[in-house]
Amino acid sequence: MSNDFKPTNVLIIGGTGTIGAYITSSLLSAATPKPYTTLSLFTRPGWDSNPSSQKAQLIKHWQSQGLNVVTGNVESLDQAGFTKVFEDGKFDTVISCLGRATLKYQPKIIDAAEHSQSVQWFLPSEFGTDVAHNEKSAQEPTHVGKLALRKHIREKIQRLKVTYVVTGPYFDMWLYPTPGYEQAGGFVPAEKKAYIIGDGEGKVGFCTMWDVGKFVTATLRHPAQSFGKALKVQSFIVTPNEVLSEFQKQTGSEFEVLKTPLPEIEQLEEVLWDKKSDNPQPNPLATLVTLRRIWARGGTLYEKNDNEVLEVKQEDLDSLEEGVRRYLAGGYKGETFGVKA
Repeated sequence: MSNDFKPTNVLIIGGTGTIGAYITSSLLSAATPKPYTTLSLFTRPGWDSNPSSQKAQLIKHWQSQGLNVVTGNVESLDQAGFTKVFEDGKFDTVISCLGRATLKYQPKIIDAAEHSQSVQWFLPSEFGTDVAHNEKSAQEPTHVGKLALRKHIREKIQRLKVTYVVTGPYFDMWLYPTPGYEQAGGFVPAEKKAYIIGDGEGKVGFCTMWDVGKFVTATLRHPAQSFGKALKVQSFIVTPNEVLSEFQKQTGSEFEVLKTPLPEIEQLEEVLWDKKSDNPQPNPLATLVTLRRIWARGGTLYEKNDNEVLEVKQEDLDSLEEGVRRYLAGGYKGETFGVKA
């Protein structure tokens, strides 16, 4: 690949998912000149069988903005099938936005890209927590899948250029308490309650979900600076107590603050992961609690992030104020991406 490579035909896999929809929307609305020539979405066949469904309406809206659609099934399509998809579409760049439940399919997808004649650049679904933040990261049960993919890439991928866009926790989602385990953190404006881990003074580096899309767009504009790197990007760095103050400022109300010491969160993790059992049966919510503990312990902090590498200015990113305002207006669960009701 030449040093002046620029993405032309970009394919997004998982682009209607929780974070994928923000990335797809951001790329479609990117300023001219856009960092691609064509943008395509890989999605299940029959996505338009129910025209009134949220997914169908969203994709139709995106098509009106220039999105192309390629159909296929991530679960059933084998490596050769994916290679054919890549070559038939002449895709030179692939962005995976697969969620945690489907990360197990990434190895065959990236192997297909490696063996294709067209794909030059691959962005795995690494959005979120840094799985290689420190020496303890490899022992975290939440990181197993992504660390296995990184190992696979180191050992099996030789030709393909790979870039990880590591965003840290999504601020929009961090604000929501874990149902049944609210002590692990979150805010409930309707009840004027704030759940905070520890004393609330530990800083956390966040990305809003819209800014994840901005950073992926910026990555596509800077291929040479991004190849072979794990880019650490952030919207802002704040403490839970600062978030609390912003909530109280915007609502004009005092919140009841319930603080849980970190050792109690770690004890909760032991129970949720069922670690003392000979045949552990982890609670599905164990992952959310562990991630919140990692973030509270400084697992999002760096001497310096990579925002400047991508030439993303602070004034172009969301602020704490905007993040809280958006949450109070309905949050990410109410996001329509411009689709009219």
